[in-house]
Amino acid sequence: MISSDPAAYGISSDRGFLSPHDAHDVVLPDLFAPVVNLAMDLPRLLVSGEVRRHIATLPTLDLSDFCQGASLAEQRAAFVHYSFLVQSYVWGEPQAPRSLPPSIAVPIWQLSDSIGQPPLLTYSAYVLDNWGRIDSGKEIDLSNVYMNQPFLGGQDEAWFVLIHVAIEARAGAMLATIPALIAACDNDDTAALESGLAAMSTVWDDMNAIFNRMPERCDPYVYFHRVRPWIHGWKDNPALPDGLIYEGVAGLNGKPQSFRGQTGSQSSIVPAMDAFLGVDHAGDPLRTYLDQLHIYRPPEHRRFIDDIRANSQLRNHIQRQDNAALKSLYNDCIENLTRFRTRHLEYAASYINKQSRGGSGNTSDVGTGGTPFMKYLKKHRDEADAHLLR
Repeated sequence: MISSDPAAYGISSDRGFLSPHDAHDVVLPDLFAPVVNLAMDLPRLLVSGEVRRHIATLPTLDLSDFCQGASLAEQRAAFVHYSFLVQSYVWGEPQAPRSLPPSIAVPIWQLSDSIGQPPLLTYSAYVLDNWGRIDSGKEIDLSNVYMNQPFLGGQDEAWFVLIHVAIEARAGAMLATIPALIAACDNDDTAALESGLAAMSTVWDDMNAIFNRMPERCDPYVYFHRVRPWIHGWKDNPALPDGLIYEGVAGLNGKPQSFRGQTGSQSSIVPAMDAFLGVDHAGDPLRTYLDQLHIYRPPEHRRFIDDIRANSQLRNHIQRQDNAALKSLYNDCIENLTRFRTRHLEYAASYINKQSRGGSGNTSDVGTGGTPFMKYLKKHRDEADAHLLR
């Protein structure tokens, strides 16, 4: 069964998958002060070219008690700062290191184990938990949000993240209705389905309009050379072919670990809509990659996607109906999903594929998740489009 309460999955109509708390308002205990101060000072330290020596001197905090007693909001806030430090240590100097020092390896491993996500920068740490409102009494949109934890800082980096924040917030009005629409299918409530699917199209239009604004303040060249280098992982990355050692972490025995980098494909919006609309992907390397990305999402968001996939009969229900209006509304959703993926593909071409090859850890033909992204994005788009009901 799927819960009728979106809050059970950490979702709301005004925030979608964004953190249910205002991340900037979370205050961490005093023991985190050196960590937070150093993380927030990254724009200055990264430019120095010697960020590793600063990170290596941080105290190695044992967060066992913190993880047991702290709220999820506090744990996720700590995870954001540590994940930015981890990425900065790996990519902040010309040659990637073989290992992370205990000062960041041990705490981020403990936090990742507690919150149920891999120990590096994830989409949730980069976007979902990394924003604040300029005016707390106003809505979450591009005119009223800012990026909290940066790497280098600047307009292009912030705009790239905030476009995603605004899309996630607007998607909430669509995502929160999915449980009720699944129930409408089960109850054969055509009127509820028609009104719900029509409302989804409006939300998709708004999301696509927000996505179209990316070039306004995020330049492709600046993105590739000043924003993208920090968000790579160490699985299928030529700069770290064997992965990365997390020094001091009990049970790993010094064995390198491999994790995929932060990518928009870790957002739960499109997988949730795929599940709701009955969009399947072929059993090939692409499908394997999508399955691997699932563990990078917060556990409650994974449950939402899994419960939708297990319970949505929307596509089959509409196929059985002799209802042209329902079929048209369903196809509108598929076309909007395809349009969103097409825009993503266009941005991937202009912001990455057409840029210079960059360094060994930031190549233009391998995505931040470690895949040949152009081929995969095209395949995503084409497989969604193939689900139009004729």
